[in-house]
Amino acid sequence: MTSLDDMNAVAPELSANARRVLEDRYLRKDETGRVVETPQELFDRVSRTLAEVEAIHGADDGEVALWRRRFYGMMASRRFLPSSPTLMNAGRQAGTLSACFVLPVPDSVEGIFESIRDTALIQKAGGGTGFAFDELRPAGDSISGNGGTASGPISFLKAFSEATNAIQRGVLRRGANMGMMAVDHPDILKFLNAKQDLACLTNYNLSVKITDEWMEGLLADPDAAHVVRNPRTGERFLLPRSLDIHQYDLRSLPAADGQGPGAAAAGRFWSRGDVWRALVANAHATGEPGVVFIDRINQANPTPHVGRMEATNPCGEQPLLPYEACNLGSVNLAAFVDSTGPGVATVDWEGLGQAIRWAVRLLDNVIDANRYPLPRIAEMCDANRKIGLGVMGYADALFKLGVPYDSEEGAEWGRRFMGFVQEQAHAAGEELAEQRGCFANWPGSTWQTVHRRKMRNACSTAVAPTGTISIIANCSAGIEPVFSLAFVRNVMDGQRLIEINPVFERVARAGGFHSDELMERIARVGSLAEMAEVPEPVRRLFVCAHDFSPEWHLRQQAAFQESCDSAVSKTINFPREATVEQVDRVYRRAYQLRCKGVTVYRDGCRDRQPMALVNADARGELPPGMQADG
Repeated sequence: MTSLDDMNAVAPELSANARRVLEDRYLRKDETGRVVETPQELFDRVSRTLAEVEAIHGADDGEVALWRRRFYGMMASRRFLPSSPTLMNAGRQAGTLSACFVLPVPDSVEGIFESIRDTALIQKAGGGTGFAFDELRPAGDSISGNGGTASGPISFLKAFSEATNAIQRGVLRRGANMGMMAVDHPDILKFLNAKQDLACLTNYNLSVKITDEWMEGLLADPDAAHVVRNPRTGERFLLPRSLDIHQYDLRSLPAADGQGPGAAAAGRFWSRGDVWRALVANAHATGEPGVVFIDRINQANPTPHVGRMEATNPCGEQPLLPYEACNLGSVNLAAFVDSTGPGVATVDWEGLGQAIRWAVRLLDNVIDANRYPLPRIAEMCDANRKIGLGVMGYADALFKLGVPYDSEEGAEWGRRFMGFVQEQAHAAGEELAEQRGCFANWPGSTWQTVHRRKMRNACSTAVAPTGTISIIANCSAGIEPVFSLAFVRNVMDGQRLIEINPVFERVARAGGFHSDELMERIARVGSLAEMAEVPEPVRRLFVCAHDFSPEWHLRQQAAFQESCDSAVSKTINFPREATVEQVDRVYRRAYQLRCKGVTVYRDGCRDRQPMALVNADARGELPPGMQADG
């Protein structure tokens, strides 16, 4: 393979879809909307801006020029790409380069609307935001000083959503939101059902935070009463089965104390099992809410002396403290697999290791080049210096290796790839710490107290979904299997992109069974399973998201989570006919496999979905609308 040091003058080779995405969202435009920047100039703008940070750390002009060439080479070769905000804004006036932010939602009107204002500033700059609504007192709770009662978290969640709708009408990159609530909040039933009307909260993902104690209680005794707690007072209550789920408030709830342990089983109150079944039923119906195992997240918190993590970014891969941000980037695994045919391939581990180390340096430079929308965010980012290096092109890499995604060998490759990324990223962070110093909160962090290791970044790795950057790189997204070997993708407000998997196309041409008719059939059906003209070994290798059981989706997620500082963004795909019981099993299995969270999606459960086959319109569905970025 060509060395990255030799790539500095190479013009990027981009697919038609990649150019279309770049022209629509990333390249500079003049006041009339005319594109005035080439892809080569974009990569040079980003590499120049980030290489200039080297001078802050003592580099001379020659060293700055060297890193500019290296950073450009990684992007132009599509072996590594930073997240969308970095590509869009580096070297431009906006200057906000981070994708992920978490803001607190304190229990006061002043604090809530300060957070809404901060959200507007972040999303104006193209960032996505995550929130925990646990601190807000439940509906019906008293408000001191005026004798009134609280409207509850759901009303304010809707206010946050409307603010997002207003601010995003004029921005280049539409940031998404994540809303979270603890399972023991009194308003949890409202939260579980908040997206039954899919026209509401369209810019929010919702997840329920579940502790290990609650989950173990569910597994041991699902009929035990579900006890909720007022976050303001600590008082504990039960949820009568007679409640109007959408209208009840705290005044409707009896105190938990004094109720017998069999109260829920007797049919009077909601049990843990009832709450779990409501959660699963809604996930089956709409894909939400997801589940976050919050204790797992905080067991991996590198700075517990600074605070507890209570929320994640919109796609769930980056747990963050309040006012923290993280900048993401992904190496394209497929670019480091050299294949002459299925099963005849080698991995360029040396080249991959070099790309990882340089990517860590680039992402660390992003922190210093960043113009944060709020001073408090700048302070937190400077103190912890979190980055999130992940991967894309994993499914394509497996295709090149001749390994089916749904196999023991496939899961082992996921474990091996991510273990290597983690090892190399930490080695790079340790080297940078020697050169530039540890992150400011290193004293008292787990890096000092547990690992006894100097480190530049509190967190180094996270696996993001890589929505549009994988289109630019012309590879499969994140660690997802391919949805279909040919499909329609809808991005950027309704534009339709026809995508054909390049690895399969090469194999089909080399094997003599490629035809336009075959590709059209694949785009309609979504699978090779029934296509007799395709050799059986090829059909077994090129499996798609709905060709295998959800268990394999989950096992791949768990394999990557084993070696990941933060978390893994992964959708567990279900066919349209999947049952509620199947969703239930996956949510439970995610806990058993020590995932930090889980999100499911049943094909067709929404009118607009991430990806669709070309005959989806015949089912009354629109083409897909995928907004998640790396």
